[in-house]
Formats: sequence, structure tokens, C-alpha cells
Amino acid sequence: MTLLELVDVTAAYGPVQVLVGVSLAVPEGGAVGILGANGAGKTTTLRAISGTVRVGGRIVFDGRDIRGRRPEQVAALGIAHVPEGRGTLTRLTVRENLRVGAYLRKDAKAVAADIDYCLDLFPNLRERIGSAASALSGGEQQMLAVSRALMARPRLLILDEPSLGLAPSTARSVYDAIARLRAESGISMLVVEQNANLAFRIVDSAVVLETGRSVLSGTTAELKGDDGIRKAYLGA
Repeated sequence: MTLLELVDVTAAYGPVQVLVGVSLAVPEGGAVGILGANGAGKTTTLRAISGTVRVGGRIVFDGRDIRGRRPEQVAALGIAHVPEGRGTLTRLTVRENLRVGAYLRKDAKAVAADIDYCLDLFPNLRERIGSAASALSGGEQQMLAVSRALMARPRLLILDEPSLGLAPSTARSVYDAIARLRAESGISMLVVEQNANLAFRIVDSAVVLETGRSVLSGTTAELKGDDGIRKAYLGA
């Protein structure tokens, strides 16, 4: 079953057209990557799904056309977006950030259990549970951003460059946790990532964008076997 489908999606910032025809599909329980050079439209594609940019085409989530919905309406449907730059609430503690992620929920016991799961997933956060988010390292802030998104119990987790600005060992730790999350929860994922080697550890397939268009798609095995993809994104 297809959970999310984009069909010929277009998007613009004022007069500047950024997306001119993006199509992709995320199956229920699947994980899809989006690859592309800087300026290809990767982040804008995620913003189009989340309702933060004016779009055309079709964006269908769980059988409903969500194009034109406000970000809070999209989130309420079960889509959680971890933006580039993390977006943590720096004046709040780690625990308070996690509770903000669960603001629509009324199941207090389950919320407490989910906080504990996030702290198990990212042990660094357990040690910093009472610290302000502003005091966290970049890697810890990324862990917190992912955890806060999970607190909404989304059906689809959208991740924008989760390794950006992180040391290689920290980026691997973050991806190890994301891989564990996927294995244990079956949550669907859409991942934008410059480091395709990391992305290919968790996604089943990927779409390549060029100048606002989806130009190539395939399974991770197919893309790893493509000479152009290997040279452009895998350092081979």
C-alpha cells in the first residue's frame, strides 16, 4: 500500500519556481531517500509535503489530497518533519522539548513510555534530560529533533539532512538509532541526505532530483550499481 504519493509536484517561492515536476511514492512501512545536488529541490520537496510552500500537482497521504493544508493540519494527519537545522526549542529542556512533541496527545502514560523509549534510543539525551537544548552538542540536538518528532507517534517521518554538520562518528550513531527505530516500529520514512552512503543504510529505494525534477529512481541496489550515482553520491 502506498502511504504518500507525489505526482508532478511544483513549488515556488514568490516568482522563483523551484520544483517543476517531482514524483515519488513512499509505501506503508517503507523508507525512501531523496538525492540531489545543492539547489536540486530536495528541501523544498519536504516543505511542499509539510505545507510550508505554495504547491501545484498532487500530494496524497493515506488516500487524501493534502495539497494546500496548513502545517499543523498536515502534522495532525500523522506526518512529522525534522527540518534541516534541527529546530529545537533552545530555551526548553530536553524533557520539555519531548513533551512539546506530544502536545496533541492525551495519553499521559503512553507519552511517558515514549519519552523513555526515545531516551533508550538516544542514551546521550537521558544524561542531558534536564539540560536546556541550547547546551546540547550539534549531534545531541539532532537526536532531540528526531525524538521530538517521534513523540507525535507519526505514520511518516520526514528527515532533512540528519547528518548535516555532524562528525562522521556522530552521524553514524544517529543513523544507527534511525535504523533501529525503523526495524522496531515499522514507521515510514522519507529521507533527504547528501551522504548517500548513510542514507542507503536505512532506505529501500531513492529518487534523484535535478533542477526541480525527479530524473531517476530505483532500489538502493539498482542505484549502487549505476556508475553515475556511484561517482556523484557514493564517492566511488
